[in-house]
Amino acid sequence: MTAYRRYGIYAVPHGAFYAKGAAWLGWDSVAGCKLDHPEVEGLPRPVAEMTGTPRKYGFHGTVKPPFRLADGMTEGALRDAATALFSRLAPVEIPALTVRRLGGFVAVVPVVPSDTLTHLAAETVKGLDAFRSAPSEAELERRRASDLSARQEANLAQWGYPYVMEEFRFHLTLTGRLGDNAETMAEHLRKEFTPVLPQPYRIADLALMGEDAQGRFHALHRYTLSG
Repeated sequence: MTAYRRYGIYAVPHGAFYAKGAAWLGWDSVAGCKLDHPEVEGLPRPVAEMTGTPRKYGFHGTVKPPFRLADGMTEGALRDAATALFSRLAPVEIPALTVRRLGGFVAVVPVVPSDTLTHLAAETVKGLDAFRSAPSEAELERRRASDLSARQEANLAQWGYPYVMEEFRFHLTLTGRLGDNAETMAEHLRKEFTPVLPQPYRIADLALMGEDAQGRFHALHRYTLSG
């Protein structure tokens, strides 16, 4: 038995950038505690409402999407494999970040896509894939409801998630789906977050995350990228 329902590998920021994002979402995955949302004037909806969907994940950029452990695998073995893998992978530096609308939600994203970050994510997905249990039929149907492309469908079949490998788009989510309010919120959040965006943003470590019984993710360990 494991204490966590699912595991994932996230890029979890440090310093003022992390503190700002965690407070905005209302969940500190590093400390494992709820936080009070900031008071921001002029928003179209309450912060707690707009952040309800991403809150449980904490402030992060997904590198390997959440997965259940495969039969026979343990958290200890996963930790050992992560230590070995990340000792061979190098840090990544993103020249600049910005806040942008992505479809119906708002996120912090690289100004220009990073091939080195895409490579890091692909190596992480492949390197730890043996620990991933196959998705259930219900999970597959839910993913396919998003009208996947042929490449995304192939990723889903091989890696358990559509948006990996060349479909990977790094982002640190700030809201759930907002519909017509998304562009307005992108403008608000650009003003809120620009002062704390690290420029450049260096990803020097990745975090093993665990999902508790209430669906909240906790940072279990940070692994230095030392390759």
